[in-house]
Amino acid sequence: MRRLPQLAIFMIALLPAMTSMPKSVSGQQGYLFEDAAASSRLNFYHTSWANGDYYLPEIMGSGGALFDYDNDGDLDIYLLQNRRLSDKKNAMTTRRQQGSTPPGNRLFRNEQVPTGKLSFTDVTEASRAGRDDFAMGVATGDYDNDGDIDLYLTSFGSNSLMRNNGDGTFTDVTSGAGVDDPRWSTSSAFLDFDRDGDLDLYVCNYVDFTVQGNKQCLAPTGEPDYCAPAAYRPVPDRLFRNDGGGRFLDVSASAGIAAVAGPALGVSCADFDGDGWVDIYVANDGAANHLWINRHDGTFEESGLVSGAAYAADGMARAGMGVAVADIDRDADFDILVTNLTRQGSTFYRNNGRGLFDDATIDLRLAQPTYMSTGFGVTWFDYDLDGWLDLFAANGAVTRLTALRGDPYPYHQRNQLFRQEFEGQGGRFREVSSEAGPALALSEVSRGVATGDIDNDGDPDLLVTNNNGPVRLLLNQTRRKGHWLQLELRGAQPIGAKVALHITRTDVRWYRIHTDGSYLSANDPRLLIGLAEKERVEGVGVVWPDGRREWWPSPAIDRLHILRSGTGQATF
Repeated sequence: MRRLPQLAIFMIALLPAMTSMPKSVSGQQGYLFEDAAASSRLNFYHTSWANGDYYLPEIMGSGGALFDYDNDGDLDIYLLQNRRLSDKKNAMTTRRQQGSTPPGNRLFRNEQVPTGKLSFTDVTEASRAGRDDFAMGVATGDYDNDGDIDLYLTSFGSNSLMRNNGDGTFTDVTSGAGVDDPRWSTSSAFLDFDRDGDLDLYVCNYVDFTVQGNKQCLAPTGEPDYCAPAAYRPVPDRLFRNDGGGRFLDVSASAGIAAVAGPALGVSCADFDGDGWVDIYVANDGAANHLWINRHDGTFEESGLVSGAAYAADGMARAGMGVAVADIDRDADFDILVTNLTRQGSTFYRNNGRGLFDDATIDLRLAQPTYMSTGFGVTWFDYDLDGWLDLFAANGAVTRLTALRGDPYPYHQRNQLFRQEFEGQGGRFREVSSEAGPALALSEVSRGVATGDIDNDGDPDLLVTNNNGPVRLLLNQTRRKGHWLQLELRGAQPIGAKVALHITRTDVRWYRIHTDGSYLSANDPRLLIGLAEKERVEGVGVVWPDGRREWWPSPAIDRLHILRSGTGQATF
């Protein structure tokens, strides 16, 4: 996170505060997305509690999760909140509507099933899921394999593992599980790195900031501002191995993770080199990104530099924040996109199938349109169901924007939506933010993004969290949509499974089951696939995390299928 050069500040000053309304686009009201937070009673306002001391954690959070905590078939929402770091008050830098949101993290239950109407109820107290920490991020996964999704919460301070009791309540089991970390943790991810059938846990740690050790930094204008992470020492990440019985063991040192420190913000776990074992990619803020390659023996090798995924094409480190991983070019391997600081642009790392990458950001036409934005949360999703993954990025600055001088919170930017438009071998992206509607015309300090089918209508929606602002629930209103197929894996641990969709024998598309990625947030684990005009598919193959393969032939389209381990054909 470096301060904006004067040229960037001047260019931002030329941007209007709001985009003009689109003239002709798809959607219920001519828009691609509609913010339904207010109409669905998702009432949440994040407060930074900034007081003029410019404590770095104030500007970095917070995230949110989409997950079905009560197993009723619709997505519930967990949102994270900050709290005061000191008793000093400064109303000028806080836009919180007093009394609008209770303190601490909040859990909202989706009432669509069985009512048929998208509506949320705050069940924080009844569920005992709330925490009043300086919260940062959330990871979701069934760590004890009891069929209920659990929560891991990261904070500036101690973290929390919240066990889902299966009766609508949660229990804090952090101490007994052995997964706390008192340092400043950011994103985290559940994964099965040893292929033993239960979920392990990776925790990103940022820098050794303390309130007592807060440093004073200045903007180019000479005004006080937030420091870059380089002002503080980075700290190593943590890897916890699940040993069963509700207990984890810290294997950071023995696995090699503790050997290298970086100011980590984003993480995503996938089999990048195609050997059947999950690897770990970490976006570091202002330092080389890390790619931890799984050696199959409980250890990892840091291969960011040799793989080409540590730096951008110019050999320079970027201010890595969010991470999105998918096979966006349909070549059967997983590519990586990392969001960065203004005047850096996002970086797209194209995988050659063997875990080696090249910077293809310019080829995909993403370099120029992301150049003037500071990106955080990011996700690949097929919003128009045409079979090609599109891109959404949540933006918001971390240092003062001169163009917003005088604004009580001068860090807001507009979010961006990019549509993938196939041209020959590989896709190209075109920004369609101006077509998306008023929700994307807003200028806010956005941070987390989670993707999922929130209203169960067969298309992907977005949960967007804001720093010092209201949550946004962006429902997909696109009219020109194709057929679709939604898959939910059960009966064995699904996180980390790979899915092969066989449109025909020669047209095979690969996906991954995950909740990780983006920034400080957790996604719907169900897989939603766009089929465009295809009216049938040959079958679906699943490679489970332990290497087993199963095949389900000719699933009906335009519906959800629950694929249970052991019920498919033996191989594909």
